Amino acid sequence: MDAKKVEKISKALADPNRLLILKELRKKKDCLYCTDVYEFVDLTQPSISHHLKLLTDAELIIPTKEGRNMKYTLNNKMIDQYVHFLQTLKT
Repeated sequence: MDAKKVEKISKALADPNRLLILKELRKKKDCLYCTDVYEFVDLTQPSISHHLKLLTDAELIIPTKEGRNMKYTLNNKMIDQYVHFLQTLKT
């Protein structure tokens, strides 16, 4: 994993609302629809879209268009790579 990717992921994880979105995605164990985010994050629609875009750009979540809705799933592969990178810093 290159330094730019680590920086992008780290910045995406630096916001409590984005962390909350990731935690809820983990709880669902399947997917989360954009409309579901309104239930647990007290933000406007443009703010939620912004947070989802940053998580998507960091490749932490994978968007899939389903009709008129977007559904999001965790990108476990990217999360594993990021965790592996952090673990290499320990040794």
